[in-house]
Amino acid sequence: MVTTPTVAGYKLKKVLGLVTGLTPRTRGILGQFIAGFESMAGGEVTAFTSEMEKARWEAIERGKARAIALGANAIVGLDLETSDLGLQNGIVLFSATGNAVMIEPEDAASV
Repeated sequence: MVTTPTVAGYKLKKVLGLVTGLTPRTRGILGQFIAGFESMAGGEVTAFTSEMEKARWEAIERGKARAIALGANAIVGLDLETSDLGLQNGIVLFSATGNAVMIEPEDAASV
């Protein structure tokens, strides 16, 4: 998986399609309470850090699973985004979107 449109040393053999992994997340009451105290002091809100990291990787893994199901051996152009869904519930959507592709080494003799 790369964020670039190509993988160095490999050529694009086939584009299989767009894949996306989505993960909506919210923090429970206790987490929001702790975050409220941390936000008063300023700086990083550590109550959310590990949850956001888990959600980001979950979105990536869901996109990866979809790419594998299409027969891909790589994802290029991976784009990671977060969105606040609003709704006054503190729901954040994590998305990982890219192109599922088949790649092969540029020089097959080097494999």
